[in-house]
Amino acid sequence: MKTITAKEFDEKFNNGEDITEYLDFSTAVRLKDVKKLKTETKKVNVDFPEWVVESLDKEAKKIGVTRQSIIKVWIAERLKEETQHLQAS
Repeated sequence: MKTITAKEFDEKFNNGEDITEYLDFSTAVRLKDVKKLKTETKKVNVDFPEWVVESLDKEAKKIGVTRQSIIKVWIAERLKEETQHLQAS
């Protein structure tokens, strides 16, 4: 496998050139497998103060979803914001 700088790699990629000679396919993962890893669920337990649970239930009821759904959505949104913030820095 040949090596080049990241800038050279980006230029070749952006120009539509063949970059396969610069890639290490021994560590490649199929996109289908990556998506599966990212969507598998894992159960976690979190303790909240009673006022937080009541507030979550109130907000969930307002929009017609379960407490679990609103927690998932809000955490996912926050993580996405944090990731975008870090990428912009």
